[in-house]
Amino acid sequence: MPTGEPQWKLMHPYRQMMTMQALRCQVCSGKARTPLGFIFLAGPKDEDPTQSTIYTNQPPVCPKHARAAAALCPYLEKNPMVLLARSAPLYGVGGVIYGLTADNQVHVVARPDHALPFGHPNIPTLLASQLIRRLSSFRVVDMGELLRELQLTA
Repeated sequence: MPTGEPQWKLMHPYRQMMTMQALRCQVCSGKARTPLGFIFLAGPKDEDPTQSTIYTNQPPVCPKHARAAAALCPYLEKNPMVLLARSAPLYGVGGVIYGLTADNQVHVVARPDHALPFGHPNIPTLLASQLIRRLSSFRVVDMGELLRELQLTA
């Protein structure tokens, strides 16, 4: 079990990959699926809730840790946007694209500011640092509404 103070901005790439691949809680690595769907948290100003699709590099949280994550993560400002997703398919990766110079030296070609979808022609030369999931079947609630709805399903 994790110990110490969380360092939210410094999520280990391997932990991010494992929790995103298996849709596990980013806090405890336990099951993140709930009867309501998967719980994804975003900062109150990070996403436009009117968009039909949201891309996230943040793993979901389980019901037990949703409130703790919101309270402890300064990025969420104690008032996260809660995205309840029925599905969250893997979309692609974020990272750095590398190439070779004329004398076979490896160099950075680009640092995309967006995720590259799987199947993109630059994926073979991209060193991925984060998996990205696509949320398109979701609804936005606040933390209080989430906790009330979870209590009704228990």
